[in-house]
Amino acid sequence: MKRVVDFSVALVAIVILSPVLSVVGLMVWKKLGSPILFRQQRPGLNGNPFQIIKFRTMVDALGQNGHQLPDALRMTPFGNFLRSTSLDELPELWNVLKGDMSLVGPRPLLMEYLPLYNSEQNRRHDMRPGITGWAQINGRNGLAWEDKFKLDVWYIDNHSLILDIRILIFTVLKVFKREGVSAEGEATMSCFTGSTGNDI
Repeated sequence: MKRVVDFSVALVAIVILSPVLSVVGLMVWKKLGSPILFRQQRPGLNGNPFQIIKFRTMVDALGQNGHQLPDALRMTPFGNFLRSTSLDELPELWNVLKGDMSLVGPRPLLMEYLPLYNSEQNRRHDMRPGITGWAQINGRNGLAWEDKFKLDVWYIDNHSLILDIRILIFTVLKVFKREGVSAEGEATMSCFTGSTGNDI
């Protein structure tokens, strides 16, 4: 049932939001250049990799050593606006259509984090990752990593259609309030380096 709802809602949303997708894509091209879309490999269901699709929010600025500058130095006011309004996430509806993601579930993080999870944290991959989730409406990037993972696992154990509807409604409210967009002192979120007592 969850997959049927995901596919149906994502298809309708893409059709309805196609003008918004077109305008945002044009603005990204004008302000940040090409490519318009940001693509990156992320862990999906059971940790299997897939390519996430988002609107680009940063410039490709390099330091004197030839390495990419930190997020805070590559983020532009326009990119920050896209993130704070979650407009950069809209192309992920295509990931939902393909079956890589769900509308609601634990957010897909980075592939390099996989060896750092303990067995309980790794349970967040027992479901498809989501565009939004229980952690997103309870603090988003303002949460500590361990707290975020506890919320993800709680959702795995307690998910239901009613809970998903509740999360989607609160997500819209959080977007309007622009809460929890970034961690304190960070452009987005600090890197996860593992938890105390990691058992993997």
